Amino acid sequence: MTSPAVAKVFELADLMPVRLRALVLLATFASLRWGEVAALRRMDLDLAARTVSVRQQHVELDTGELLVGPPKSRAGARTVAIPEAITGALRDHLDQFTEPEADALIFTGSRGGILRRSNFWRAAKWDKSTRKIDFPGLHFHDLRHTGNTIAASPARASKISYSAWDTTPSEQP
Repeated sequence: MTSPAVAKVFELADLMPVRLRALVLLATFASLRWGEVAALRRMDLDLAARTVSVRQQHVELDTGELLVGPPKSRAGARTVAIPEAITGALRDHLDQFTEPEADALIFTGSRGGILRRSNFWRAAKWDKSTRKIDFPGLHFHDLRHTGNTIAASPARASKISYSAWDTTPSEQP
């Protein structure tokens, strides 16, 4: 699952509205959970070092209430390498859609608030998009597994130099 998987991820990302394209790429190639990618702030992304630091996550309760808290596990607070192949998309996203403040959310809803999973699914036309790339039934969490598989492959996705396994656990406050 190397280059064909990488190609499918880019194909899926290209079907997304422009403000969600980088989210799909980052979630996959940094092997992030939904709550982690939704909680990322500008200060968590270091494009020069090609890393993303996972410090918190968003959790949406059945009541619709959104909570911000630490990552799912102790090892969940980490710094992950990201491939050079997606830094351009991330830079473009930051320039177009992310406020300049260090604590600004990287990915937001259409009105600038926290991006909820249900709004993402609707805006991304997820079911239609996954069928278009011949992966009907693909779940968002499958992107994380795909990223892990690509990172663990012997060829390391050949043309993408990075590893989701290149992580540094972060100290929890």
